[in-house]
Amino acid sequence: MERRREAVNFIPVVLLTAVGFASVYAARSSQISAGSLGYGLLFLGIFVAVHAILRIAAPHADPYLMPITGLLAAMGIMMIYRIDPSLAAAQATWLLVGVGLFTAIIIFLRNYRKLDDYIYLLGIIGILLLVVTIVAGTDLNGSGVRLWLKIGGIVIQPGEFSKVLITIFLAGYLHTKRELLSTTTWRFAGVPMPPLKHLGPLLTVWGVSFGMLLLMNDLGPSLLLFGIFLGMVYAATGRVTYPAIGVVLITAAGTFAYFTKAIVHLRVDLWLNPWTDATNKGYQLAQSLFAIGDGGLFGTGLGKGYLLAPNGNPIIPALHTDFIFSAIAEELGLVGASGLIILFLLLSYRGFKIAVDADDGFSKLLAAGISIGFALQTFFIIGGVMKLIPLTGITLPFVSYGGSSIVSNFASLALLVLISNRTNSQRARTAREARLAAPATAAAGRPS
Repeated sequence: MERRREAVNFIPVVLLTAVGFASVYAARSSQISAGSLGYGLLFLGIFVAVHAILRIAAPHADPYLMPITGLLAAMGIMMIYRIDPSLAAAQATWLLVGVGLFTAIIIFLRNYRKLDDYIYLLGIIGILLLVVTIVAGTDLNGSGVRLWLKIGGIVIQPGEFSKVLITIFLAGYLHTKRELLSTTTWRFAGVPMPPLKHLGPLLTVWGVSFGMLLLMNDLGPSLLLFGIFLGMVYAATGRVTYPAIGVVLITAAGTFAYFTKAIVHLRVDLWLNPWTDATNKGYQLAQSLFAIGDGGLFGTGLGKGYLLAPNGNPIIPALHTDFIFSAIAEELGLVGASGLIILFLLLSYRGFKIAVDADDGFSKLLAAGISIGFALQTFFIIGGVMKLIPLTGITLPFVSYGGSSIVSNFASLALLVLISNRTNSQRARTAREARLAAPATAAAGRPS
């Protein structure tokens, strides 16, 4: 039933993808060959194959996750191709890698709850990835942000994979300690508090996030990691005390970074008023706001926005990564941008529904943590380019250009698929057993 529903949901995805790629190709047809349509065919082939694999390996998985993700990934590749066809080729390669990892997890990690036995190892690996980035990280664009590692000819962003590993660790740890974290042994200013020793994890994750902020010179990863942690603690305990303490701690860390780190100070100042230096330091944000405003209600049309200068360079630096939402808003308008936001809302909703439906604490917290990550990452990047919050420099899940991002997001998606498959399989099994037991119960109740 779920896979038939998924196949039906893929129909609008296929139609929108075909129309989108045709529109982008038509706009660039004077510059490149019809071979560009191969991206569309490749994309469709990938997700048809994924659907076929899920029919066998996860027949009861949520039927909406893959169509939503497919449409997001298609929109991303279309816009990246619109900006730079060579980047679209690289993104298509990383999409294949991400789908390959997704498939491997679905096939070989069906009993994902075994991860609960290795949470400390996974947590240590996640922390080590951050430490390696801090020590040997590279600043690729001269912004002062050190988030990347060069391994041979490949550039990766370890923090993306660290996010997944630490989420798995937190799910296992909080599942074990949630009752202790929910107890009250003392009060601070009238606020009920747990035993002091159980505040250690909160302070540890805050310390890691603060260290990332100071040593990597970037707001995004540290805020995302700490936000995921606070959301998962609240989901585990149901107590607002932890998020409240967390907000105080991260505010203190942010205030300290504002006065001590030049890049944090700059991003906050540009958020408050980008027009004071709109032709230099505030240029990116100012052009982003112009692009979003230029899109109007229905946009200029795919391939028809003023995104590229006559020499082919993007008007907005980092257009294919941090500011891809601005490009979508200009060419698809308020309607298209709102549609994209709705897709992310649906993705987060399905993730939270999977968390609510799961029948064990580890699965609940893991699904909740992944969904919180998707929601926060989307809010941070869209809020930044729209001047709702300071720029954070993270990618839009499944849409922005970035190999590490798309691969790690597909790994997270695979875990959501496995959790939903297990939950729905157990429900189907229980319903089937109830139907089989009903005739026997009725027969036993008849008079002889």
